[in-house]
Amino acid sequence: MRLWYAIGLLVVAAALAAFGWHWVAEDPGYVLLRLRGWRVETTVVAALVMLLLAWALLTVVWRLARWPFGAFSRRHRRLSQQRLGTGLIALMEGRHGDAERDLNRASRLDRLRGPALLAAAEAALRRGEHGRAREALDQAAQSAPQAARVLRARLLRREGKPAEALALLAPEADKGTLTPGGWRELAYAALASGNLRRAREALAPLQKSGALGHRAYAALEAQVLVAALQTAADGADLNALWSQLPKAQRRVSAVIDAYARRAAAFGLTLPAMDEVESALRREWSPLLIETYGMLAGDDVEARLHRAESWLDAHPNDAILLLTLGRMCVRLKLWGKAKQYLQRSLALAPGVGAWEALGDAFAGQGDAEQARRCYRNAFAMMRGDTVRPSAGPANGVIDTSAIALEERDEHGVPRMRE
Repeated sequence: MRLWYAIGLLVVAAALAAFGWHWVAEDPGYVLLRLRGWRVETTVVAALVMLLLAWALLTVVWRLARWPFGAFSRRHRRLSQQRLGTGLIALMEGRHGDAERDLNRASRLDRLRGPALLAAAEAALRRGEHGRAREALDQAAQSAPQAARVLRARLLRREGKPAEALALLAPEADKGTLTPGGWRELAYAALASGNLRRAREALAPLQKSGALGHRAYAALEAQVLVAALQTAADGADLNALWSQLPKAQRRVSAVIDAYARRAAAFGLTLPAMDEVESALRREWSPLLIETYGMLAGDDVEARLHRAESWLDAHPNDAILLLTLGRMCVRLKLWGKAKQYLQRSLALAPGVGAWEALGDAFAGQGDAEQARRCYRNAFAMMRGDTVRPSAGPANGVIDTSAIALEERDEHGVPRMRE
């Protein structure tokens, strides 16, 4: 198809050229030029050709005259680009002094002025030279005002002035013209300054922009929502805030944990328990398992039986065993508590398990073992050496994981590798 199209164009061009040649040949025109006794006679076609040749000659002469100056300009441009590259590499390698020097030199080229000064400000900021960073940002604001504003907000936030950073970004946020990096800085500044309304407002545009990866955004979202729930003034305020959250946000484990603990603090144990149990039915969460065992209430025995039923599916979950041990301690089931807690410690030693095991020994009247467990809990907190407590009657704690038999859809056991 393209070949036939090209052939057609050539045929049309040839026809037009032939028609034009015959048209000019019939009457080539006449041009007379007289100047100070000089007389030039020619045809129109020849005059046009001479004009084109004169224009080409003048262009060549002009470029030859400009070549020495262009050589200096090209050299300046090449050196500036090289300095920008070496400055960015030095910035990534941590040679911030070299980076700032090269980037400031690269900023002498107008095309590179904005990015070079922004990178120089970042280099000065990493060196702790906040004054030099401000100077670079003042100059960069003339070429890249939005980027300079975002970097200035980051500088203010790192200086411990999140309220000033928030005030700097708020006008653009209200107009909806804030860049993705600006929304990120706004969220962190609002969170640090306690303006949780602003922080929550930044989540939607930040998620839409994709400026943060999935994990980073999920961590920031959870941090903002947890802080908002923890600052609820009373139960009514807490429930109003909880009902306003989208369904997806009400399914984040850390957010559910914050709501349940805050609701229990206001005496709303039943709603807190409902949210935790609903979440655990959807997805297993060690964080919520621990919260489930620590919430206050008079239904500890019923919760214990429900949690023990989860052992069939999660026999090697150290957090579940810790939760069971804590509930047994609350019910004064000392022997049962010790079994759960010792297995939890064998699978994953932790401060909470040592402390709960100390409570179990204390409940049995074994003060020596209780003191040893408490000392181990403090030792783990300080990072010191832990002295194992006495195990079961035979002196051996079962540390092996319980193997579950897995079957496929036909009921045939799966082979483990």
